[in-house]
Amino acid sequence: MVTIALEDIGAYYGRRLTVSGITTPTFSSGEIVAVIGPNAAGKSTLFKRMAGLLHGPGKVHVEGSEKGKRAISYMPQDTSANAVLTVYESILLARKQGSGWKVNDEDLALIDGVMSAIDITDIAFRNLGELSGGQRQLVGIAQTLVREPDILLMDEPTSALDLHRQMEVLDFMQQVARERSIIVFIAIHDLNQAMRFADKALVIERGGLRGVGATGEVINRQLLRDVYRIDARIEPCSRGQLQIIVDSVAKSGGHTELSDTRAA
Repeated sequence: MVTIALEDIGAYYGRRLTVSGITTPTFSSGEIVAVIGPNAAGKSTLFKRMAGLLHGPGKVHVEGSEKGKRAISYMPQDTSANAVLTVYESILLARKQGSGWKVNDEDLALIDGVMSAIDITDIAFRNLGELSGGQRQLVGIAQTLVREPDILLMDEPTSALDLHRQMEVLDFMQQVARERSIIVFIAIHDLNQAMRFADKALVIERGGLRGVGATGEVINRQLLRDVYRIDARIEPCSRGQLQIIVDSVAKSGGHTELSDTRAA
């Protein structure tokens, strides 16, 4: 079993400490962790620090992995890449990065399986520069998965996808986490999807930790009021799932009333 825990993590941009004091309980294989918080709260910065792309105080404790630095794979929001590569070439390049360039049948089978699973086989030989934003996100997910890490950091991987594809991808990532016994961190703005798919939630606000724990306990009315500035109810829907119903949204100079609107 692979585990990860953060101990007093901080991150610098230049000389400025933009994230600090992030300490978490231990997350374990098979778990989906939703990383949530307002825009510019520090979610992307935290991911870059966990992936070793930024420096800062604290310690990322990874136990049970034999992959060393390759244990963690990071998918950024910006999935742009060399536009002259085809989709297949870019995924193959991601697969072989840091492990030599000899391609074997196992590599090809893994790539074909991942592309089929997220339904991008039909664009395999299109150039990256020809793709839509949503298609590039799907390619980025494939590039991340073929590295076979023990821990995935996915920064808003569904932001450019339509609702149907969002649900497909998140359902697939939940399946991947369970079947491959990996830990998946997903930065996401849709709190209803976070409650549907994530086992745990980690809340970042103004570069600090606001809350962490079981998703249904962390996302509550008080959090929505304090962090997101909305008054909302959390009610059960089908199959025991919970959903957020927004009653009002705080705005400058007062509140705007909304009726039975899901939070985004």
